[in-house]
Amino acid sequence: MSDEHHTTDPSGSARSAPGSAAERRGPPRPRLLVLLFGIAVVLIGADAITKSLAVAELEDREPVKLFGGALYLVLFRNPGAAFNIGTGLTWLLALLAIVVIGGIVWFAPKLRSTGWAVGIGLVLGGACGNLVDRIFREPAPLRGHVIDFLSVFAPDGSVWPVFNLADSGIVCGGVLIVLLALLGYDYDGTVHRRGAERTTTGDSGDHPAEGERGEAADDRSTERGRASPGSAEEQRRDDDEGSS
Repeated sequence: MSDEHHTTDPSGSARSAPGSAAERRGPPRPRLLVLLFGIAVVLIGADAITKSLAVAELEDREPVKLFGGALYLVLFRNPGAAFNIGTGLTWLLALLAIVVIGGIVWFAPKLRSTGWAVGIGLVLGGACGNLVDRIFREPAPLRGHVIDFLSVFAPDGSVWPVFNLADSGIVCGGVLIVLLALLGYDYDGTVHRRGAERTTTGDSGDHPAEGERGEAADDRSTERGRASPGSAEEQRRDDDEGSS
C-alpha cells in the first residue's frame, strides 16, 4: 500500500522539473495544416498566373528592365534545375519533385510549429508549381520545360540564374526551416533553450548525484559490518576475564 502512495508519473515529473532544457508548445494541428496548405495553394496560383503572363507578354521580346537594372523580366524555358543542372534529366527531376511532395504531405500532420508550417508550405507550393510545368508543358509529360522569367542585375541570368515565384518559395522556405532549426525550434513545437542546458549542467556539477550518495552509504554500511564481528569477539574476551 505504501508503494502505491509514493508512485509518481515519470513523464509528469520531467515536464515539471525546473531548469528543463526544452519546452513543447504550439497551436492546434488543424490550424497549422490549414496554414501550410493555404500558403502552398496561394503560391501555386500566383506562380501559374505569373508564368502565363510571362509567356503571353515576354515571348520574342527584349528583356524588360525594372528598378534601374536590379531586376529584368526575360522569358526562359528551363529543361533542368537551377544553374542549368540536369538539363537532360527532366523526367528524373519531375519524379524527385513528386517524391518530395509526397513526403511533405506525409510529414505535415506531425507539425506543431507555426514557423515550420510556413516554411514547409512555401517549399510545397514551389515544388508543385514547377511540377505542373514539367507535367503539362512542352515538349512532353514529365519532360516539360519550366517557365522562368526573373533575372537579377543582368538580363541573361549571368549574375544569378533566371527563376520564377516557385523557385523563390522553395529557397525562402528552405532558409526559414534551416534558421528555425539553428535557433532551437523543432517541427513538433519543442523549443530548446541553451541557457537552461547550461544551468542544469552547472547544478549537476555542484551537488553529488543520488547514485554516488547511495554508493557511499553502502560502503559505510559494509565497513561497519566488517568491524562488528571483531568488536563482538573482544567483548566476549573481556567478559571471560572479568568472570575469572
